Amino acid sequence: MIKVHHLNQSRSTRVLWLLEELKLPYEVVHHARDPHTRLAPASLGQVHPLNKAPVIEHNGVVLCESGAVMEYLLDQAGTTRLRPHKSDASYYQYLEWSHFAEGSLALPVIATLLMGMEQRDGSAPMDGYIAKELALDLNYIESTLAQQAFFAGEQFSAADIMMTITLEFAANLKLLDDKPNILAYLNTVQSREAYQAARALG
Repeated sequence: MIKVHHLNQSRSTRVLWLLEELKLPYEVVHHARDPHTRLAPASLGQVHPLNKAPVIEHNGVVLCESGAVMEYLLDQAGTTRLRPHKSDASYYQYLEWSHFAEGSLALPVIATLLMGMEQRDGSAPMDGYIAKELALDLNYIESTLAQQAFFAGEQFSAADIMMTITLEFAANLKLLDDKPNILAYLNTVQSREAYQAARALG
């Protein structure tokens, strides 16, 4: 049985979503953020030294980091339904967007969230850098979704699960109000049965 250590209001929802899509059996261990600091509880640190979510336990493997966890679970499922085969041209689109979610996109989105908790006038060097990165990343996503239904092409894949959760953070921060293709995309993927089941759990 796959054990998922899930933190509320975190990107670990994507692991629950993938498991629902794959219909793999799993158990959820819930961890709650500290209501004052909003940080992860010490209970996560007892599972993995990074004290972050998601973390999975399976057959003696304890694994952190969303991208690594997603690839591990896809390997366990033994299917190419949510991950194109390496011989398929869409595989490298899949790979790019899977890394983009936690690489290029996560930094400016999470930084915007954290900076919103401070008193700022927008003149600090970091403000200009984050604004530039957000514009670059979101315009790239918007133009991609104007040309294809999903991130790896015309088929839904685990790259969409990776991207959606980070885009939801952006939507909550009102960063997508002028991005109709991204908003339409989110509406489509959020209607999936597996997404709804994961949200109900997480």
